[in-house]
Amino acid sequence: MGLPALEFSECCLDSPQFRERLRSHEAELEKTNKFIKELIKDGKSLVAALKNLSAAKRKFSDSLNEFKFRCIGDAETDYEICIAKSLQEFATVLRNLEDERMRMIENASEVLITPLEKFRKEQIGAAKDAKKKYDKETEKYCGVLEKHLNLSSKKKESQLQEADSQVDLVRQHFYEVSLEYVFKVQEVQERKMFEFVEPLLAFLQGLFTFYHHGYELAKDFSNFKTELTISIQNTRDRFEGTRSEVESLMKKMKENPHEHKNISPYTMEGYLYVQEKRHFGTSWVKHYCTYQRESKRITMVPFDQKSGGKGGEDEAVILKSCTRRKTDSIEKRFCFDVEAVDRPGVITMQALSEEDRRLWMEAMDGREPVYNSNKDNQSEGTAQLDNIGFSIIKKCIHAVETRGINEQGLYRVVGVNSRVQKLLSILMDPKTATETETEICAEWEIKTITSALKTYLRMLPGPLMMYQFQRSFIKAAKLENQESRVSEIHSLVHRLPEKNRQMLHLLMNHLAKVANNHKQNLMTVANLGVVFGPTLLRPQEETVAAIMDIKFQNIVIEILIENHEKIFNTVPETPPSNSQLLLSRKKSTDSKPPSCSERPLTLFHTAQPNEKQENRNSIINSSLESVISSNVNSFLNSSSAPQPSLNSSDLELEVIKPNRPNSLPQNPSPTSPLSPSWPMFSAPSSPMPTSSTSSDSSPISSPLRKARALYACKAEHDSELSFTAGTVFDNVHPSQEPGWLEGTLNGKTGLIPENYVEFL
Repeated sequence: MGLPALEFSECCLDSPQFRERLRSHEAELEKTNKFIKELIKDGKSLVAALKNLSAAKRKFSDSLNEFKFRCIGDAETDYEICIAKSLQEFATVLRNLEDERMRMIENASEVLITPLEKFRKEQIGAAKDAKKKYDKETEKYCGVLEKHLNLSSKKKESQLQEADSQVDLVRQHFYEVSLEYVFKVQEVQERKMFEFVEPLLAFLQGLFTFYHHGYELAKDFSNFKTELTISIQNTRDRFEGTRSEVESLMKKMKENPHEHKNISPYTMEGYLYVQEKRHFGTSWVKHYCTYQRESKRITMVPFDQKSGGKGGEDEAVILKSCTRRKTDSIEKRFCFDVEAVDRPGVITMQALSEEDRRLWMEAMDGREPVYNSNKDNQSEGTAQLDNIGFSIIKKCIHAVETRGINEQGLYRVVGVNSRVQKLLSILMDPKTATETETEICAEWEIKTITSALKTYLRMLPGPLMMYQFQRSFIKAAKLENQESRVSEIHSLVHRLPEKNRQMLHLLMNHLAKVANNHKQNLMTVANLGVVFGPTLLRPQEETVAAIMDIKFQNIVIEILIENHEKIFNTVPETPPSNSQLLLSRKKSTDSKPPSCSERPLTLFHTAQPNEKQENRNSIINSSLESVISSNVNSFLNSSSAPQPSLNSSDLELEVIKPNRPNSLPQNPSPTSPLSPSWPMFSAPSSPMPTSSTSSDSSPISSPLRKARALYACKAEHDSELSFTAGTVFDNVHPSQEPGWLEGTLNGKTGLIPENYVEFL
């Protein structure tokens, strides 16, 4: 029930009912005053708490930003790079959120605390002052009235009239004060409906703005969140795979520690105790020693394993001789003497065991018998890259493509080992292996056939992509951008022996078909990389570092599958000169990569990169038609030596790479013309083409087209263009910067991310 209205006409009567209604208004004002006072106190506490919360979150974000992930290995995959920078992205989001919170906090004092304090002081305070004045006038009026009524009627008329006029004056003043007080009370009651509520609304609006900003940050963060989720899942899957491998290696090391040693540049290395003579006797000091047979150099590093620190300076000597120390000549066991060319006297050393001493003396050509402790771990399987081998692989591929291309888990689900071995024995039988028309019977399951194919590849004397190129392929997968990876792997593939390359080509064509049906068989390019990476690129030594590099083996296989047509059907480009390498490195350093918060994400296993490459090739090919038609004939006629026929890809390479020689060998190698031994790739004395396309610095002309932006982009460098989604660019053509186009917008020419636009 609401408050009763205060009528001005009742001020004069000042009845008990009027006073009762007035007291109810006064009680409401007092209640409102206490509430506002408490609300201001709570508001200040809230602001202080928000400031403390903001400070804590900023400290939390600073901690996230300062931490840097360090992964095992000398390079990181794209997934690991994404995860490594995730903490910085989290910190950025939190800082942005706290910046908005601080704006809300600063605004809260202005829109909430100050207006409430002002209303309480100016309005309710004024009503209180009016009440004091009203109470004072009431007391004065009542006192004058009582005094006036007590006057004797015997007073003189003039005195009575003066007393009456005085009472009338006081009554009039009391009436005026009463009216003003009633007016003020009702005014405050009306004002509080908006002046009290409006600041609260403004504060809530600021709160909603803060929450909306968080919502917008969450939307902007969603792309990176998707990429990060995928990276985490792939990293977890890789961990589950490599963990079992590492655990298996650990168990092997426990069982036979001497059979799994790393390939070391030293002939022998390990801990030895070296006898050092003192003034009052001798002491034995633990050293980590290395020995190289070629240089006969012994290096001794004093090291305490318990403290983890070096105990002195390193010492290196040149071995002169090594002699076993007789047991009865010294109290210690497992000792031998070493004489050095550059140090007088004899160095007495103690090995850790009799076997350890034997190995040290064997390495140093001591008097102990020499045993060959090195085991040849190379598998001597009967599988070879011969006609039988190609026949087996082709039969397996044909069976898979005709009967089981859509079978789920293709190549990932393994067959029963006994049946796999039985099928291999049948396929490898010389009587039936050469019969090309013989197909694998339908009674054999697809998983048995796929397991037989993988097993045959593992039975080869060495991996299909060869031990000597294993590190080169891994290094190629560790390059910073995709274009460089593809280019380097393209070049390495053409350095493989002819049969290895042919078998790899056959296999990659098949795996590309499998990946094209990934919606049915669930075997994406990445899944196939996981399956075939360790098979085709297995390391020569089984170490933890090699297991950690499995992720890069998988990347190599992914690149081979996605780019198999280019890699196996075209000649790799001539390596750029040193000046070109320096220029490209400078460009890649100067131009910042798109940040994850402002660049669209490219999820794995999509066909878009190939489509974009085909689009780019079509643009370049169309721009070269006129150049090829006018220059190829003169280019071919300018050579005095007979030349083999060139296909269209060869012609394109002659124009694109002007530093290729213009004369070919008279008798090319019987191997494929793609062989790296072909002189056209390395002859420094070959004459250069004289056409205008021979300059490395002059870019190839390409058609100028229009393109439309698919996403918004903010320039992070002076050479880039900023634009919004839907913007149309003029004069768009490929730039020298990998992954970027060059175009014109509003009269300004600059770089545009290639995956941000579509050609019109």
